[in-house]
Amino acid sequence: MPYKIFHFKSLASTQDKAREFSEKGLSNIVVIADVQTKGRGRFKRKWFSNSGGLYLSILLKPKNIQNLQYLTFAASIAVVKSIKKIANLSTSIKWPNDVHYKGKKLCGILTEGIFGKGNYAIVGVGLNVNQNKFPSEIKNIAASLKIIKKQNFNINNIAKSILDEFCTLYNYYNKNQFEIILKIWKKYCDTINKNVTAITKTKKLNGKAVGIDKNCNLLLKTKSNKIIKIIEGDINIRY
Repeated sequence: MPYKIFHFKSLASTQDKAREFSEKGLSNIVVIADVQTKGRGRFKRKWFSNSGGLYLSILLKPKNIQNLQYLTFAASIAVVKSIKKIANLSTSIKWPNDVHYKGKKLCGILTEGIFGKGNYAIVGVGLNVNQNKFPSEIKNIAASLKIIKKQNFNINNIAKSILDEFCTLYNYYNKNQFEIILKIWKKYCDTINKNVTAITKTKKLNGKAVGIDKNCNLLLKTKSNKIIKIIEGDINIRY
């Protein structure tokens, strides 16, 4: 997939800038910002985006708009593989959209669909690379490659690697070969077979994560052996 990169010193949000490009009918655009002033994660949460991180959004016009959750999976695989290649660090994927190291969050993925005259998808990646410290409210749950490896990394090299890896997986996506993406994703995901607390918009559930279905939902087995499908929410893992 050929793509064009637009690099900005500062943006409110790379997702919003990508959306502006979609309004002009463009796609296969990558928006990168050194800093975001209004970075966000899932459920409109604030994403701390000071300099030293990688903030990028990929604007796509996929043939299949029904299975956008697989784009989140593809992006998280691309991040894990790139971190291994460039930082020689083995990280894990936490369902549905986090990459972490020993339980500390390194990266979040946000996939948003735009439905209208043309259907688009924007896949956002926020990766902590060269930050030395984090605000007090997240310092116990966040990490950066620099904090873990005690060295600086070239953010452009990491971005290029993530995009290359993502493009390979996006080819599978466009051919509806979702099972290939899911198989690779499961190799890196450490949520399955763990005892978790799932927090959805309406309730809190405890159980064992026993699998992922073909719609990327988490399957949770409760104490009463009932299997519950978690479509969206947060999970806390008891390591």
